[in-house]
Amino acid sequence: MKIKDKNYRTIWSDENQAIVHIIDQTKLPHAFEIVQVSSLPAMVHAIKVMQVRGAPLIGVAAAYGIALAMHADASDAHLHDAAQKLKASRPTAVNLQWAVSRMVAGLQSMPLEDRAKWAWTAVQNMADEDAEQNLHIGQHGLSLIQSRYRKKTFQILTHCNAGWLATVDYGTALAPIYAAHDAGLDVHVWVGETRPRNQGASLTAWELSAHGVPHTVVADNAVGYLMQQGLVDMVIVGADRVTALGDVCNKIGTYLRALAAHDNHIPFYVAVPTPTIDWTISHAAQIEIEHRHGDELAIMQGVNAAGELQHVRILPADALTLNPAFDVTPANLVTGIITERGVFSPAELKRIYSEK
Repeated sequence: MKIKDKNYRTIWSDENQAIVHIIDQTKLPHAFEIVQVSSLPAMVHAIKVMQVRGAPLIGVAAAYGIALAMHADASDAHLHDAAQKLKASRPTAVNLQWAVSRMVAGLQSMPLEDRAKWAWTAVQNMADEDAEQNLHIGQHGLSLIQSRYRKKTFQILTHCNAGWLATVDYGTALAPIYAAHDAGLDVHVWVGETRPRNQGASLTAWELSAHGVPHTVVADNAVGYLMQQGLVDMVIVGADRVTALGDVCNKIGTYLRALAAHDNHIPFYVAVPTPTIDWTISHAAQIEIEHRHGDELAIMQGVNAAGELQHVRILPADALTLNPAFDVTPANLVTGIITERGVFSPAELKRIYSEK
């Protein structure tokens, strides 16, 4: 990711000082701030409050949390306590569970004196893998866009943020868009605001602007209208978990977009690295849906006329709230799943699962 002519990943480490650097996503788009994380509790906090967010990124962040824990205390008891705390920090995204389990499996049989060094090397490899996977997702998605590119401006709708900021680099749903733009295709992106945290309006719009991709922010309730008017050629979203049969768990509101796309005969694609596919579950009801604090609905962040960051309450003080963070789009509404290994229909995933 290039910000003001400097390349950044969303997370990186200083192994010698046992410090992890993250971009504080809660301050974007109004301020670009880098935070230093130097302990397991600080990393758990960063994941919980969404200073880091996006399924692939929080997986790598959690792996860094294990490395920080091993730097402080490499004992088995501390390792398993760290793993439990990290897995509980965001329950829905499978990448977090996968990354922590991968780190624990590698560390368990290792002498205590070697654990810290191994952990730092392992998580750096994991970060490099994520960036490489997303680069390939972009190329496979580019081929899809090229195959459907029939008019001057190709209109793509996305939801939430599944770009650089949701991964180590390149993004998932936005990776094909960046690849298409860089290849010279005339693409335009409809960015839904993504209430209640506004990741589309705050993060996706910021990213696309930084990369120079034409885009327009619309209210969440406008996306069905856009489809009815023939203004959407393709929908590409990310996901926090995909079941073995192709059901897709993603940011709340994804299901409604999939329904509208289906009704208007618009292809609906989901872009994920393969660690986001949870081969251990075949039924969407097995996914734990995270419910977040009602303040995300009640309070909005923005800048005032003086450029100062402020928080304002928009609900009555006694209003009850319900804030599920995710919903599940059934496989029959999904055209294809774009991975680093290619594009698969849900039926192809089902076949692969049946052969496992």
